[in-house]
Amino acid sequence: MIEIYELTKRFGSKPAVEGFSLTVEPGEVFGLLGPNGAGKSTLIKMLTTLLPASSGQAAIAGYDLRRQPNGVQRSIGYVPQALSVDGTLTGYENLLILAKLYGVPRRQRLERIHAALHYVGLESVAHRLVNTYSGGMIRRLEMAQATLHRPPVLFLDEPTVGLDPMARKTMWDLILQLRRDYGTTVFLTTHFMEEADVLCDRIAMLYQGQQVAIGTPAALKATVPHSNAALGATMDDVFIHYTRNSLSPETEGSYRDTSTTRRTAQRLG
Repeated sequence: MIEIYELTKRFGSKPAVEGFSLTVEPGEVFGLLGPNGAGKSTLIKMLTTLLPASSGQAAIAGYDLRRQPNGVQRSIGYVPQALSVDGTLTGYENLLILAKLYGVPRRQRLERIHAALHYVGLESVAHRLVNTYSGGMIRRLEMAQATLHRPPVLFLDEPTVGLDPMARKTMWDLILQLRRDYGTTVFLTTHFMEEADVLCDRIAMLYQGQQVAIGTPAALKATVPHSNAALGATMDDVFIHYTRNSLSPETEGSYRDTSTTRRTAQRLG
């Protein structure tokens, strides 16, 4: 469903993502992990046509990223870190705008919107202004927006940052339900190691723009030595092992990374 070959993005002479290759199968939940500034969001922005690649190739749902961007856009849903709903509109009005943008036929819009709201558990608040929603409700509305046109591929950039444990668990259930009900292929980034362990069929580790490991959570944990053999390694151990020194200045992330993450947490908190 997602095929990537030697995808690279440079800003000036500095590579943000370098020679990234990957294949994601239909219906797979795939996780991309790495420290701030590793290139995760840059990679997602390339795959969602928001940033042009410097070199390399990719195809989403059979559409070439360079030659068929419109086909890619019709085949994907995307929930970014940044706010993607309008707080001055109701939940219903936000979805109505997206239905028109996605080209949902007029006769199907009402039914499709009500179905999407029901699916994410927001039917009862459909006509409330979004600026009265909780953080978890906002994220669920963004999921409804991203899946309104029923895309085969869903990209999620840190979908649970800023959410409390209950709202986070609700999002996990929703992601797995989309895969179960519609066979949706999910590609997500996260800094929550438990989230990656619970949700993802496979995980790739990104470090300084390069893929340094890939495998199932169990396989990755098996590659990391651990002092307590009975307990075994955790995904935290995997993250620390493959990102080497995660406290070095190069891997702590920029001011912009920190600001974006904190703004997202603040609006959802």
